[in-house]
Amino acid sequence: MPKLKTVFICQQCGYQSAKWLGRCPDCENWNTLVEEVQTAQEEPSRYNLSSGEKPRSLSEIEISKQLREPTQIKELDRILGGGIVAGSVILVGGEPGIGKSTLLLQASAKLSENQGIVLYVSGEESMRQTKLRADRLGKIPKNLYIVSETNVVLIAEYIKKYKPSCVVIDSIQVLYNPELSSSAGSVSQVRECSGMLIALAKATNIPIFLVGHVTKEGSLAGPRVLEHMVDTVLYFEGQRHISFRILRAVKNRFGSTNEIGVFQMTGYGLEEVENPSQLFLSQRPKQAAGSVVVPCIEGTRPLLVEIQALVSNSNLAMPRRWSSGLDYNRISLLIAVLEKRVGLGLVNQDIFVNVAGGVKIQEPAIDLAIAVAVASSLKEVPVDPENIVLGEIGLSAEVRAVTFAESRIKEAQRLGFKRCIISKNNLKDIKIKGDIDLLGVETVNQALEIALKR
Repeated sequence: MPKLKTVFICQQCGYQSAKWLGRCPDCENWNTLVEEVQTAQEEPSRYNLSSGEKPRSLSEIEISKQLREPTQIKELDRILGGGIVAGSVILVGGEPGIGKSTLLLQASAKLSENQGIVLYVSGEESMRQTKLRADRLGKIPKNLYIVSETNVVLIAEYIKKYKPSCVVIDSIQVLYNPELSSSAGSVSQVRECSGMLIALAKATNIPIFLVGHVTKEGSLAGPRVLEHMVDTVLYFEGQRHISFRILRAVKNRFGSTNEIGVFQMTGYGLEEVENPSQLFLSQRPKQAAGSVVVPCIEGTRPLLVEIQALVSNSNLAMPRRWSSGLDYNRISLLIAVLEKRVGLGLVNQDIFVNVAGGVKIQEPAIDLAIAVAVASSLKEVPVDPENIVLGEIGLSAEVRAVTFAESRIKEAQRLGFKRCIISKNNLKDIKIKGDIDLLGVETVNQALEIALKR
């Protein structure tokens, strides 16, 4: 009988302790140590996954001209920097039902049509269940192979045998290594299984997609080291009752982390949204107080979204402040500026601010739009639907210049907007021909006078 021992492993950083601790001494998070039973002196064997190459001078290494393989899904290729790099490992995370498996099944079908065999490893569904889902997405290519397996050793053997052009693991949390006695999903199992697959990808130059579960806080489950080990980390954002989905890269060794992909969930899978600005503004009310359009930048793409604000009298001792898709602390700061510098009476008002469409925006260039939306709702004066508002607000209520102003305004001009309220400091750098008026302002007071003028 093998000798067993009990260890406590941190779910965030992988720190091991012989006894339970309320706070991890390594990452300093509370209540993250979980008990696991392991075989004493357990040392999993390292499979011979080496490529056998000897050290060489970096200047002598030749790179093939075809660096990336496009997935034929433009929004996904945009996030990855143009396509999949050979031997890369891509981790895709998101809430349950957000569309991770659907997107990767669609990408697998596209890749198998052009690149050869693609192996889809489904650890959470049987092969028949996956086939039912695939039938809903359209035609299934012959080169798309599927296996329902959770043993990482057998999966590695399948990869060596079939030599696919790409592999999808759905999901990494259900895989296990039989040489470890801990259950699937534990820190040691996730770390060992992912390490083995990453080594296999680097040795064979086969790209691998890993689907990752997320915790209730929204971060990827398992050890934090998993995100450091992979080459790219993608997050699906959105709400299940809203059809829009945002795919965002938070780490990418082979491309930018500023790009986003916009999808729409339909009965036939995820469809790309080529013109997200028009889609987000399609249901915008024309003469509603508290509604303002602002052009934001996601990566290299200008995106027009609607900021909605609702201000109402509060009967509570502490009025409510609520935001969706925006930084709550930034909203609190802007409300303080409007109270102190502009003189708006917001002390006894409930204030709710929302980005329509379920989009999350963090950049400061939307400050002025938020301020105008709040003032519009407070005074019950609608903003002209042909106006866009753009600018960063300082603590002295000054309106500061923003970056990429010209590309933002061109996108608004393309969609038919006639006026842009923007920082005066931006006007000298903008050279736009066409029928859009640029109204430069220096303070929030000036912006409100223009925006709320009837």
